[in-house]
Amino acid sequence: MTGTALHAARRARELDGLAGRTLDLLVVGGGVTGAGVALDAAARGLDVALVEARDLAFGTSRWSSKLVHGGLRYLATGDLTVARESARERHLLMTRTAPHLVRALPQVAPFVPSLSGAQRVSTRVGFALGDHLRWTAGTPASVLPRPRRVTSEAVLRLAPATARTGLAGGMLGYDGQLVDDARLVVALARTAAGLGASVLTRVRAERVTGDGADLVDGVTGARLAVRARAVVNASGVWAGTVDPSVRLRPSRGTHLVLPAGLLGDPSAALMAALPGSTSRFVFALPQQLGRVVVGLTDEEAPGPVPDVPEPTPGEVAFLLTTISRVLERDLAPDDVLGAFAGLRPLVDTGDGATADLSRKHHVGVSASGVVNVLGGKLTTYRAMAQGAVDAAVAHSGLAAGPCRTASLPLVGAGSVPDGAALAPGALGTWLVARHGTEATRVLADAVQPGARDAVGHGLDLTRAEIEWAVTHEGALDADDVLDRRTRIGLVPADRERVRNVVEELVGGTLARLGS
Repeated sequence: MTGTALHAARRARELDGLAGRTLDLLVVGGGVTGAGVALDAAARGLDVALVEARDLAFGTSRWSSKLVHGGLRYLATGDLTVARESARERHLLMTRTAPHLVRALPQVAPFVPSLSGAQRVSTRVGFALGDHLRWTAGTPASVLPRPRRVTSEAVLRLAPATARTGLAGGMLGYDGQLVDDARLVVALARTAAGLGASVLTRVRAERVTGDGADLVDGVTGARLAVRARAVVNASGVWAGTVDPSVRLRPSRGTHLVLPAGLLGDPSAALMAALPGSTSRFVFALPQQLGRVVVGLTDEEAPGPVPDVPEPTPGEVAFLLTTISRVLERDLAPDDVLGAFAGLRPLVDTGDGATADLSRKHHVGVSASGVVNVLGGKLTTYRAMAQGAVDAAVAHSGLAAGPCRTASLPLVGAGSVPDGAALAPGALGTWLVARHGTEATRVLADAVQPGARDAVGHGLDLTRAEIEWAVTHEGALDADDVLDRRTRIGLVPADRERVRNVVEELVGGTLARLGS
């Protein structure tokens, strides 16, 4: 088995190694789906390379709510196939493939006066249906506890900022939550690399066909024609630029970042039903680094696809107004530390609002011979990847083994160490949450001084993790670390406060590696 460490030297070596070689599979796109495809293909014994024009998780994959959904919303809209698939894939993530990155998240729906009778009934029914999905997927209640009615005192204990006047208890349910969506992508890419896949960031694919592409090295500017027996387009919202036959209708999902202390440092997500809706909610979700994320919207996003989507003032106001319906005090724009938006790569199926479009993914072979994998959800990346590799194998007659990813643990999975023994306070706890079994190595392999120290005051992130991002996770500069290997960049003020420190650590590590 090849090592799982991704770094600049390996990138350069493996990019040079593509010359004069015909791959079994070329994957275009380094988000969660592309990384999943590379892992699936490598695990079947195929010779595979993944190319990503920017960085791992640069696009939609890092802008999610970081929830591993069990499919309840899709059940409410009648999308039974997606609901069952979501519950099944959540089960695999939480019990087999990435239990170190996913935890059970309590979710509280408070029964406040603004919640109508119909909404209260639908909330109870919805939680019960969600529990049925859990049961049919085989997820034990020890992993995801069953929902139940709770008292007002319990609601306030879990979500202290909940409005007290007229509070009549609420419903408590559970779903899966990733410690970080971008970390899942990195774990997939590293696991694929450990099985022999070449994972190449800063490499743009041009003139993509069913038997290869022209590659451009974003670091040196060098060009290389690479041949492949099959090509998978997993470039998300940019899929149409890779294969012009693709038709997507992106929708924008916006989130706000707030200080956790403002909401009483909640231990559960707080749910606020949209006025007049019995199936859509805005969530206030506790996160790492002392933050709460409020989201999300579902707005049509026509036109050219931006590198980094921007929230609109209207979406910010909508989220603040909706979540304030269940809070003791209204939130204001000045409370917001940061905001981010992602574009959902929805398959264009015709008329209707994007909120009503199916989240079912699509796999198909275009006239040019490219296998396109489109749509879907972060939770169902593995099923999407399996379908894409199945299609590539069938279309190109590749000699491949069966899919193994339903039982293949990602790097870091297994019995995790005691965080308290590794670093003081929350530093050790979050170190383990982000790295699982590798947490001990993250500290042990660090060379620069102060490995166990926080990278900045109030940020539960060690200096060793910055170094590890460069030596093992493929980060090539400070932006990769600030915005994707860690999530410091979600709060612009935090980003600027520690930027010099991160640049120094990254620069020193790259110099030591000779990059």
